[in-house]
Amino acid sequence: MKRFARLLDLPYLLLAFPSLFWAGNVIVGRAVRGEIPPLSINWWRWMVGAAILLLFLHRPLWRQRAILIRHWKLILLLSATGILAFHSAVYVGLNDTTAMNAALIIALGPVLIVPLAWVLLGERPTALQGLGVLLSCLGVVAVITRADLAALAALTFNRGDLWLLFASACWGTYSVLLKLKPAELDVLVMLVAIMLLGALLTTPFYLWEIASGLTVPLTAESVAVVGYVSVFAAVFAYIAWNRGVNLVGPNKAGLYLHLIPVYAAVLAALFLGERVEVYHLAGVVFILAGIVLTTRFGPKAAAR
Repeated sequence: MKRFARLLDLPYLLLAFPSLFWAGNVIVGRAVRGEIPPLSINWWRWMVGAAILLLFLHRPLWRQRAILIRHWKLILLLSATGILAFHSAVYVGLNDTTAMNAALIIALGPVLIVPLAWVLLGERPTALQGLGVLLSCLGVVAVITRADLAALAALTFNRGDLWLLFASACWGTYSVLLKLKPAELDVLVMLVAIMLLGALLTTPFYLWEIASGLTVPLTAESVAVVGYVSVFAAVFAYIAWNRGVNLVGPNKAGLYLHLIPVYAAVLAALFLGERVEVYHLAGVVFILAGIVLTTRFGPKAAAR
């Protein structure tokens, strides 16, 4: 437990993991489209994830219930934006959009976080932060388009793209709201409360999907998918992300979302036999340069 506690004080190491798990989540969500309904996978993801955390956190959750009740509006907003809206929109959007479009739109998240943090929290971005965002965006575009501007010009947007645009806005809002966490509230207790309430908010949509005749098949594949999205893309990723944002602020943390297409390229090379090309390396250089500029030279964020 002491080693785990020390890890929670290393924000930039923590923030490297969520994008890896979420890159896998996008690949999984795209792979099982048409087999596992989108709202159902979101419901199972958070119910199982919350159950896992409750095994370890039920006593701290009960002890801090008064704090949670006092800040119920914040918990509700975080659950609605970060659990219900964001992930439901991602899974629904992956049914219709292409992998290239999905990666590009998700990469808009950090760009949206910066103005949202300015409007909601008064965190004015520095010039170097702006340059970092620009460099990181260029890296994302290089990876997605394979350094071919013609591919970028040929992009078309459909219903799935609109869902992902909505998802990016929800994620930006969620990340900014995390900075409002009460200092006396344990970060893991807040997370399990968000997950539990988010799963409850998702339940009516899950029941509607079942009533429409869309159910989750009980197969080894569906169990593996729910296991991955619950343990890695939910529990581990959200612990790391929430703590990282709380330590360094949403502007700096948001740039780490640009690692998603980088991780996706590596995963494709490992599991799909695709080669790592020069444009992948160029994209990594731009993305890492953007992260360094934003994290090292942006305004300091106080841990809470």
